[in-house]
Amino acid sequence: MSQLYNSIEPNVIDDVMVQKAIEELWPEDTGKLAKQEGMNFKDVTELQLSFRNILQIDNLWQFENLTKLQLDNNIIEKIEALESLVHLVWLDLSFNNIEVIEGLDTLVKLQDLSLYNNRISRIEHMDTLQELQIFSIGKNNLTTVEDVIYLRRFKNLRTLNLTGNPFCDDEQYTLFVVAHLPDLVYLDFKLVSDTMREVAVSKYQDLPELLEHKEAQALAQLEENQAKQRELEYHKAAFVEYLNGSFLFDSMYEDDTEAARLAYLPGVGDLLQAYRKEFVSVCEELFN
Repeated sequence: MSQLYNSIEPNVIDDVMVQKAIEELWPEDTGKLAKQEGMNFKDVTELQLSFRNILQIDNLWQFENLTKLQLDNNIIEKIEALESLVHLVWLDLSFNNIEVIEGLDTLVKLQDLSLYNNRISRIEHMDTLQELQIFSIGKNNLTTVEDVIYLRRFKNLRTLNLTGNPFCDDEQYTLFVVAHLPDLVYLDFKLVSDTMREVAVSKYQDLPELLEHKEAQALAQLEENQAKQRELEYHKAAFVEYLNGSFLFDSMYEDDTEAARLAYLPGVGDLLQAYRKEFVSVCEELFN
């Protein structure tokens, strides 16, 4: 893991640090010219901020065309402030103090991600990274080999490094990973051989069909939820959300204890039902 605070002075990402990093990437003459005339951060596509004792990610919003970012070998505790880097293809956060995978939702073009040597205990919050091809999460705190199943959603994933995690001590670890991720080409810096693939498939022969069925169900549920959300947003834009039914009426009365008591009086229950029907009818007329 990266160094502890008591032995170093934590830094923040400021204009001075990024300006220096840009100058280091460029040839000497170009760097001097950039320093004299000022650098437009929007023109920068690569940025190396390794070994700078950075504690917190910040002030990167100006690099909106960045495709490669190195933040390795720092003391970063949280993945954050990357949402504007939507063109990022390569991200290195190895050798830090990160405990949770988060803050990556907008990086939909990301192909290469390294979280090697951190403190992560679960693979999660990466659903939007559908272009991911190379993923390194070795030397973390992953203890459950079933976490690997999460990676099946990345159809382009070909290179994976998990070595150094506690679950790698399981004697079935390699076969389990290869069986669950049949399109992997490299696992833990080694080519996945045809022989290994055959043994893995043989050992877990009933697995693919079962997983594919579950994944199909999950996908169908996701698509249904997304459709409902799109419809709700459409209704909100017209200020008629929840008017196409009894939701508004029910929500008005769900916490009304007095109305519940009144319903037990003779004749009141029928009146409430008639009122409800009339109320819902008006709501639906407004909605339409």
